[in-house]
Amino acid sequence: MKKTLTKKKEGISLSGGAFAAALLGAGAVGVLPTDTIYGIVGSALNKETVERIYRLRRRNRKKPMIILVGSLGDLKKFGVALGPKERALARRVWPGKVSVILPCWSARFAYLHRGTKSLAFRMPEPAWLRAVLKKTGPLVAPSANREGEPPAKTINEAKKYFGAHVEFYADAGRLVSAPSTLVALKGGEVTVLREAAVKL
Repeated sequence: MKKTLTKKKEGISLSGGAFAAALLGAGAVGVLPTDTIYGIVGSALNKETVERIYRLRRRNRKKPMIILVGSLGDLKKFGVALGPKERALARRVWPGKVSVILPCWSARFAYLHRGTKSLAFRMPEPAWLRAVLKKTGPLVAPSANREGEPPAKTINEAKKYFGAHVEFYADAGRLVSAPSTLVALKGGEVTVLREAAVKL
């Protein structure tokens, strides 16, 4: 059964957040407001869920997706270890609208890094979203649209893309934002690849 969660200015209601977390933890796919725009989300640790999102978005199979994490500790789930300088820099930009590309060499996560041997992570600023992430674990969260088409700014626009093919929609009204700033973090050095929502 598809469900649209309670609308709330700062995110989704606590009951709605628990409902979404339960579904996502079970491998479901949904549309959720992120710290930037609406994303089509699912567990990053569930290969079948990730592949389903690729199909729903008609996404280029060679392009990795940004992963939302609730804490620095989540990086360990992907075999990603931060050195002291990298950890200090990550703490400077997180939580916030900055996605950080980090090396991920494990073949176990090839379904995520798509052969690039790196993954992009973001720790979102909204406390409600990090609370959801602490329950669900890391989530892939590409924008809620088909490849090459405009990102959905409202739930109705998202429904035009995905209809009944996802388990839930979380409505937070109209969302308009620049994409996250994208940086590569290696050996304590930061390279800005896309300066957008946050100026570094």
